[in-house]
Amino acid sequence: MWTLANILTLARIGAVPLIVGMLYMDQPLGSHLALATFTIAGITDFFDGYLARATGTVSKVGQFLDPIADKLMVGGVIIMVVAVGWVSGLHVIAAVVIMCREILVSGLREFLAGLQVSVPVTWLAKWKTTIQMIALGALVWTPGGAAFGVPSQAVGLVLLWAAAVVTLYTGFDYLRAGLKHMVED
Repeated sequence: MWTLANILTLARIGAVPLIVGMLYMDQPLGSHLALATFTIAGITDFFDGYLARATGTVSKVGQFLDPIADKLMVGGVIIMVVAVGWVSGLHVIAAVVIMCREILVSGLREFLAGLQVSVPVTWLAKWKTTIQMIALGALVWTPGGAAFGVPSQAVGLVLLWAAAVVTLYTGFDYLRAGLKHMVED
């Protein structure tokens, strides 16, 4: 059954190629449009889950698509800000750390789902996602934006490193929890 929550999740997936395309447009117009699209997509990330729980319409499709939509948005934006050079040099390490954790946790969740083991999302992981999304939004806005007089790229890079540090901790935490189910007696 296609619920409003599922449609919002699909819209978030559809926003990824739009954001990528906007980053190829003339700047700063493209970055303004990309930030607006990324922000709307981020807001739908909150509302799709909220609506599903509030209306009692949590579905298997939504549970499947929501984390995929998150990974596609994060991965697509990270690849693009590196590709266009707004994240470069040593800052690419932070981007790679985030990408590795996203893939590791996805694989871990898939493996554990096969064992019928659920790994709940921690509050720290939710904070990591928030920091990460703000960082990526700032980085998408790099050519055209500033927050309180500070160039958005500087804000984005600081928050990207903060997200990478929290990412390492939460990734290790998930791995430690998952290893209990992987180690055979």
